Amino acid sequence: MKKIVFLFLNLVIAVSTANAQKGINFSYLYSSGHKLLMCVDSLAKNVYYDNKFSNQPQTAFNYLPEVNNLSIQIYFDKKDNVKSYRYTILVDNKPILVNQSINEAQLTDVQIPEHLGFKRLGIFPIKGKNVTTLIYNIDKPLNIYKSIFYGKPIPRAKIIGFSKLAKGEHGFYVTWTTDIKDKTNLSFAKKDVGITVVKDKSDIDYLYYISIRDKQTNKIIFKSTAWEYGGLIDDNEFLPYVKIDKSVFKKSGDYQIIIQPYLRWNISPKEKEKYTTRQILSITLDEENFTTKELITSGLLFSLIVGAITGSLVVYIKNRQTKKKVLEQSKQKELAQLQLNSVRSQLNPHFLFNALAGIQNLMNKNEIDNANRYLTKFARLTRNVLESKELISLTEEKTLLDDYLQMEQLRFGFQYKINATTDLDTENIEIPAMLLQPFAENAVKHGIAEKGNAGIIEIAFKKKSSDLILLIKDNGKGFDSSKDYNGLGLALSKNRISLLNTIYKDSPFVLNIQSDMNGTEITIILKQWL
Repeated sequence: MKKIVFLFLNLVIAVSTANAQKGINFSYLYSSGHKLLMCVDSLAKNVYYDNKFSNQPQTAFNYLPEVNNLSIQIYFDKKDNVKSYRYTILVDNKPILVNQSINEAQLTDVQIPEHLGFKRLGIFPIKGKNVTTLIYNIDKPLNIYKSIFYGKPIPRAKIIGFSKLAKGEHGFYVTWTTDIKDKTNLSFAKKDVGITVVKDKSDIDYLYYISIRDKQTNKIIFKSTAWEYGGLIDDNEFLPYVKIDKSVFKKSGDYQIIIQPYLRWNISPKEKEKYTTRQILSITLDEENFTTKELITSGLLFSLIVGAITGSLVVYIKNRQTKKKVLEQSKQKELAQLQLNSVRSQLNPHFLFNALAGIQNLMNKNEIDNANRYLTKFARLTRNVLESKELISLTEEKTLLDDYLQMEQLRFGFQYKINATTDLDTENIEIPAMLLQPFAENAVKHGIAEKGNAGIIEIAFKKKSSDLILLIKDNGKGFDSSKDYNGLGLALSKNRISLLNTIYKDSPFVLNIQSDMNGTEITIILKQWL
């Protein structure tokens, strides 16, 4: 190991001596990135070399504020295939050498066992400039290693503006603050999501990191090195920005935004301030986001001081608002119930008229026996229809539908079936009375009346999660469900469902009608009914 160090120092001295003969006094050899070494002026005290950044992979940043001239060398291990390597050099982002190759004959033997040798890529004036090298292996052309030698003063970042992101009814929207003062005031409402800090653009944005200090506790509460780019202030200019969630700010007060280069500094804090940008934000929160400890402490203190004074007032106001709201809801429900009773009072005569017309039709055809059976069914059905009960069980609804469809079977001869899934307690589940009968009547009169024995009506009661699904299907000629018809039964039924939705707001009724030449299917879904 001592031998290696000795040979390495001899190499540095030899290189320095060779350059001194050219009028440039070099000293010190620094690692400056992938397979690169550099020599700098012997009087340079501050050399920040081989800095790496997670947001700029495969890049080495070398800051040389006091260096006038720079010698860059590339070295290879014995295991390297030198012929496979290529390099490009740029000065102030302009290409000087492009895609240059190296052969082993060009290498200087450094006489260190683990190295094959090195080649000087050149001596460059670096003061006020930046030199960039790009190195890659043709076997892995996507792995490009970049080393930047920066001889300019690192500029202090400039904050261009702040934006607030808020959530509205139709999506997110942004409001901008570009009038930056010594202290910038920002207010957060409940709808606000967070803020965005936008800085000026430079070639070394990745070098800067942003942090936020709580001025009240003097603690850093946020830190980020990842800048995003987007057209934030000017749609034609992509500027670096960092998003900060509102939850970072736990309470109203002053917060300090700090932006500075992320380097391995060995300079004084006073010197570092030359590169640092500071900005005070005065944050006002409409909805404070306390930590658990702060919430408990503040809540107890507040309760002890003002709880007794304000508690009764809050309860009084809340009770008044609740009573007012309940009264308004009660009035709306009473009005809807009156309207619902009105609709039912119109449905009942409509049903009775159609039933009597059916009896008359059988008598006119001299089908006395059928007319008598029809009249028997009609008597029991009439009692059920004229009852004033608002809700009846699914079993009672099935009985009513059976009576009606058996009665109409005597006239038209169609087939029907009514099924309920086994997971339904039909004895105890209730629905509004006469909910399905008008739709069943419509299926008979306008659907399968002309089909005779070929006519089929299917009625089903189903359960889906907590929804109750009622289905009426026929194989009639169908109709255009998008048009309005003069038939009173369907119009009244639609109006009734609309009124039921006013009363049962937590369990809405959904009516869906699908009809074509192959038949009609009517679905009524009682949401959250079960």
